[in-house]
Amino acid sequence: MSATPVNNRDYLWNHRQKALAVLETARLEKNLDYEEIAEKLEVNKVWLASAFKGQQYVPVLYIEKLADILGLSINEVRALEEHPYKGNVDPILYRLHEVFDTYGPAIKAIIHEKFGDGNGIMSAIDFSVDVDRVEDPKGDRVIITFNGKFLPYSCKGKYPW
Repeated sequence: MSATPVNNRDYLWNHRQKALAVLETARLEKNLDYEEIAEKLEVNKVWLASAFKGQQYVPVLYIEKLADILGLSINEVRALEEHPYKGNVDPILYRLHEVFDTYGPAIKAIIHEKFGDGNGIMSAIDFSVDVDRVEDPKGDRVIITFNGKFLPYSCKGKYPW
């Protein structure tokens, strides 16, 4: 029995690399981008791309449709039904961590200001994310939109709860 991988590179390279490569090859051979496939599945393009990178559990309903879209067997797509180990050391992901390390406390403070006394959090369950590209003469811009429901903390019991 092997130990739990300590990072996503170990997990993906040792466990699911071949299965994910089959999906990516089929997508490229069909000349489909993530957004096109997402539209056919009626799902978010970022979520779908994340699934192709091994970072999402994909329900069987989507597995069947995805197999059909890509011209693959259910068994070739079934690896996406596994719940993945999440985390990474990729340079883009590192920069996103850096963004939240740098701006996270400020974002938290502003959320607290905008939602009354700030006694709550942003949901990562009732949540969506999108990525867009905006052309700019000084260099194209990456636009990332997080959209999470505000969840007030429960006030059950005496403070501090």
